[in-house]
Amino acid sequence: MSLTKANLIDSVSREMTFHRSYSTHIVESLLEIIKHKLESGEDVLISGFGKFCVKDKKERKGRNPQTASDMKLRSRRVPCSDSSL
Repeated sequence: MSLTKANLIDSVSREMTFHRSYSTHIVESLLEIIKHKLESGEDVLISGFGKFCVKDKKERKGRNPQTASDMKLRSRRVPCSDSSL
């Protein structure tokens, strides 16, 4: 089973005995903070849980799976995690 945002909201609501709307606000706020930090290039370390970061991927060769034709994939930034902490 994967942990969805809805599961997380339900768990916060149940364990903290908050109304679901308040739990939704808490979870959404936390995720927004993490998102903004990553967008600005900062790493996010949650002690005892893990580290979230953004990696720059270089332009590279790729292949279109439908047509099998070669193509160039542009450089991009992707989120990563390091749970070894």
